[in-house]
Amino acid sequence: MKSQRVLGIGLGVCLVLLAVSLYAQTVRPTHDGTVWELSFIHVKPGMDSAYHKYLASDWKKEQETLKAAGMILSYRVIETEAHSPNDWDLMLMVEFKDLATLEANEDKADALLEKMFGGDEKVMQGYKERSEIREVLGTRLAREIILEPKK
Repeated sequence: MKSQRVLGIGLGVCLVLLAVSLYAQTVRPTHDGTVWELSFIHVKPGMDSAYHKYLASDWKKEQETLKAAGMILSYRVIETEAHSPNDWDLMLMVEFKDLATLEANEDKADALLEKMFGGDEKVMQGYKERSEIREVLGTRLAREIILEPKK
């Protein structure tokens, strides 16, 4: 009876070790890439030029400052046609190394941007002015999936 118990325990340990070694050898076909913050914007009719002017000046300056400080990796603006009056026609994309970097730098980014553009009142005034030419329909976080095994 005692030898059967020892044999059973030994067999169990062997099965666990085999399962661990098989799991360690699994090669996943993809791996996680960078994280993107996507903002979906509806530009009000006739206001394309005004909003493009803002993007090419203040927004670009903000993104370049964050990039130089190592807080973001890159940024993009994608334009498309809206399929309805309530659809987005611009997507602002900001790339971060990962979620941890995004979260760790939130306070630093706020301080840096406040220094660049002034206090909360000035920032709020900018939001108010931009609300006259565009509407933010939503913001999402997305993770890039790299279609190859992790090296």
